[in-house]
Amino acid sequence: MRGNMKKAISAAFLVGGLILLYFGYQESQSLASEVDEFFTGSPTESATWMMIGGAVAAVFGLVGLIRK
Repeated sequence: MRGNMKKAISAAFLVGGLILLYFGYQESQSLASEVDEFFTGSPTESATWMMIGGAVAAVFGLVGLIRK
């Protein structure tokens, strides 16, 4: 039972991370982000943090699913 709960939490982190990555990518492709990137050389801060957080959560979830 305990192992199944850990797998469910890991799967939730993986899915949540992938969703954050998706929304971070969408944010980085927005007009505001494109204009900001033109002047600063990087996308908006919110897009960057969503993509970083999504990547960390997805990796955490994936490792949790792979580990025994």
